[in-house]
Amino acid sequence: MNVESETVNQLPRIGSSAPDFTAQTTHGQLSLSDFKGKWFVLFSHPADFTPVCTTEFVAFQHIYPQLKEEGVELLGLSVDSVSSHLAWIRNIEQNFNLSIEFPVIADLDRKVATSYGMIMPDESQTETSRAVFVIDDNQKVRSIIYYPLTTGRNMDEIVRLVKALKTTDKHKTPTPANWNPGDSVLLSPPKTHDDMKVREQQQDLECIDWYLCKKRLP
Repeated sequence: MNVESETVNQLPRIGSSAPDFTAQTTHGQLSLSDFKGKWFVLFSHPADFTPVCTTEFVAFQHIYPQLKEEGVELLGLSVDSVSSHLAWIRNIEQNFNLSIEFPVIADLDRKVATSYGMIMPDESQTETSRAVFVIDDNQKVRSIIYYPLTTGRNMDEIVRLVKALKTTDKHKTPTPANWNPGDSVLLSPPKTHDDMKVREQQQDLECIDWYLCKKRLP
């Protein structure tokens, strides 16, 4: 197996353990272990002092209080230095009258970005992509989203995704397309004929067919 294939095989997948890291950030040194027992969203951006990334940082700060209400922390990353991050954050605060409260990793050696698969060589050999990793309180990767360099992310979807994952964990139910808090959730398909018969007799379900049923959460 060549080195490139070996590296690809080691990239995190949904359900795998989050790669360990220790890095300098705008809030001092942080490690994966600092988030033990907590959910957090780790996102990368291509570069400081760039138009799309600036709009994203403003937007990430706007959703940060919503994430914290869900018990979820936020952590940014790019290959720029701490000094660059601090200067850019100050610039954002001056231009938008907004404090950036979450830490940002300075990944100069690209160790964190490489371990998380945040660099897309065919798009850029140096900049990190617009990646989003949702990592749960057991330090398992629960979701991975990638955006190209040219496209800013949808923050409402990131919040919706986090709430859907936590709802699934709490109630052991999947969520349908376009689900939002307060909407009905789905039931997993019955596994036996008896399960199917029992489900048909339940009055609190909205069943379209034997395998597709919804229910309201209490």
